Amino acid sequence: MERIVARAVAIADAEGLSALSMRRVAADLGSGTASLYRYVASRDELLDLMIDAVRGEEEPPALTGDWRADLTAVARRLRADLLRHPWLGSELTGRPTLGPHSLRHADVALGAATALTPDITLAAHVVDTVLAYVFGSVAGELAEAQAQRRTGLTEDQWRASVGPYIREVIASGAYPLFARRVTEAEDPTPDQRFEFGLACVLDGVAARVHSGGRVAAGPDSPPRQ
Repeated sequence: MERIVARAVAIADAEGLSALSMRRVAADLGSGTASLYRYVASRDELLDLMIDAVRGEEEPPALTGDWRADLTAVARRLRADLLRHPWLGSELTGRPTLGPHSLRHADVALGAATALTPDITLAAHVVDTVLAYVFGSVAGELAEAQAQRRTGLTEDQWRASVGPYIREVIASGAYPLFARRVTEAEDPTPDQRFEFGLACVLDGVAARVHSGGRVAAGPDSPPRQ
């Protein structure tokens, strides 16, 4: 079973989930597809096993009781997993996986949040908010990597290719703030962008919790009695 899952992860890492099939895994392992079904019932089951396997590559961070430090560690660990396995994010944002490694990570994340608030509902929303930020941030990083593969240009090469057009845009004076960003703003690294955004999210959830806030009702939700 471990060989099957490891081969499936390797295929997905190298070529994406579109290349993953029971037939492909069987061929790579030198066995028949029917033989594979004796161990794994379906591609969906294989995906669940893959997700739990990659989530088990690193132990969840140890909780310290400092909610901010612990949620930061949870976010960084998830980011590392998503960057190491680019297919993982789309799977984790759907139905939750319930394998033992995934459940341990979920439990640690909730443990970090309950140090901020004992209200488990609010703690769960805090975790969801932090994880949503991580998924969105990493999606941008992966999109840049995908663009490099598609175009064959590194980010520096792409910037050089659009340089003449950008200089025309700046010279036109039509977009003064964009021009200031290009000519004056510092260019942070992906790590710096991630850390800045994460700090903003943690500041926000702390302010919300400390103000006694609860999750706001949606526009179609009935008023609370």
